[in-house]
Amino acid sequence: MSATMVVKDLTAGHGERVLFSGLDLVVGPGDVIGLVGANGAGKSTLLRLLAGLDRPEHGTVRLSPATATVGHLPQEPDRRPGETVKEFLARRTGVARAQRDLDEATQALVEERPGADDAYSLALERWLSLGGADLEERSEEIGLAVGLDQQMTSLSGGQAARAGLASLLLSRYDLFLLDEPTNDLDLDGLDRLEGFVNGLRAGTALVSHDREFLARTVTKVLELDLAQQRISLFGGGYQAYLEEREVARRHAREQYEEYAGTRAQLEARARTQRAWMEKGVKNARRKATDNDKIGRNLRVETTEKQAAKARQTERLIERMEVVEEPRKEWELRMEIAAAPRSGAVVATLRGALVRRGTFTLGPVDLEIGWADRVAITGVNGSGKTTLLGALLGRTPLDEGHAALGPGVVVGEVDQARRLFEGDEPLLEAFARHTPELVPADVRTLLAKYGLKAGHVLRAASTLSPGERTRAALALLQARGVNLLVLDEPTNHLDLPAIEQLESALATYPGTLLLVTHDRRMLDAVRVDRRLRVDGGKVSQSI
Repeated sequence: MSATMVVKDLTAGHGERVLFSGLDLVVGPGDVIGLVGANGAGKSTLLRLLAGLDRPEHGTVRLSPATATVGHLPQEPDRRPGETVKEFLARRTGVARAQRDLDEATQALVEERPGADDAYSLALERWLSLGGADLEERSEEIGLAVGLDQQMTSLSGGQAARAGLASLLLSRYDLFLLDEPTNDLDLDGLDRLEGFVNGLRAGTALVSHDREFLARTVTKVLELDLAQQRISLFGGGYQAYLEEREVARRHAREQYEEYAGTRAQLEARARTQRAWMEKGVKNARRKATDNDKIGRNLRVETTEKQAAKARQTERLIERMEVVEEPRKEWELRMEIAAAPRSGAVVATLRGALVRRGTFTLGPVDLEIGWADRVAITGVNGSGKTTLLGALLGRTPLDEGHAALGPGVVVGEVDQARRLFEGDEPLLEAFARHTPELVPADVRTLLAKYGLKAGHVLRAASTLSPGERTRAALALLQARGVNLLVLDEPTNHLDLPAIEQLESALATYPGTLLLVTHDRRMLDAVRVDRRLRVDGGKVSQSI
């Protein structure tokens, strides 16, 4: 079915804080619209409004035709207790709900309820259009690499990402709303996702912080600029958006500076004219007893002329079209504090073997030296995170030996962002890791990372994935480290924060272990060598 979504005058916010207002948008067949903006600008909120999961404060979202199906895939796979992969796929593709509706319509038909024929026809048509008839067969063919009867809660992060991707590849919605679909995907998964999005005839709106993915897929960019309270739609793809945005920002600054300069000149002229007028009045009063009528009249006339000029200049100022100064965006200035250097050997594995069910990592012989910068790559489930755990001494070995060198101080952003996930307020959770800082200093540091008063007293578990990532990065600045371990650090970070992280890594002097599937980060960050993990085997690649 060819479907279109029309959005008119949409407004959303949190309490008194307005995220965006007056938003108009059309998502038609073949459109791939990338939603961009800093974390907290309202991108995920907008997707939920478009999906009908939340109600807008103002405005409308209309589907044409009204019976069109809309698929919303949130940032993180919501793994429900007891739910199997098969049940997860049925739910995420909309087939499970369509099946329930079809069962209810069938029962109504059996009971010969009024209108049952039409209700059954509609339910059957929706079930078929969503792919219910052959979902199980297609699920088995898609190459999930996990069993359909396996429980979702038992899957690793990479396996859950594969299940999330599979649910998307199996979906047959009329419109797609995708929130961070690239998170946790390996390079093969990214290729499949790009192929799927580029092959869609259905309209799509998506949020992603993967710059290469955006460059390869989107046809338009909708920018939510929270700082300027402005919404802008750019055509021509992601690269064209970057160029147009830079030109627009430069023009806005030039227009403001021209306005401010002209106004300053006119205000200075008006002050001068007023000063001359006041001086003329004083002279006229001082010489008021002078019997020289001609001189007195001349002074009065000159004073009146100056007053007229001043009024004329002030009217010019009043008639000027005001150009608001572009508000400077909040900008993350990230630093990674370095601890004193460790010994020459930072971490070693000798004949290391880790067994997890049917999976085996190793045997691995590996040495990480001081200031080594190592990128670790491989498909999801190949053992990258297990390798990191073994190197850090966190994952017990079944065979072999693992050791950290003397003086090693580890700083880590782990894939699951486990440091900040409990019910403890963020302020207390952060302070637990930084006992040397007083609460005021913790607040100041977190504010630098965009985590302000509204965040620090909330339970850490209620923070968004992006906010938890920022807190983990702030911890790296609070504590000096000499072994930096980053496992998919760009997941959930906005684009400016990713660029700041790349900049901070460029000047970080210690040892670096980096796991990422972000293709532009792999190009941007200098590394000395790459380790490839494939089926539990570790090899060095160029």
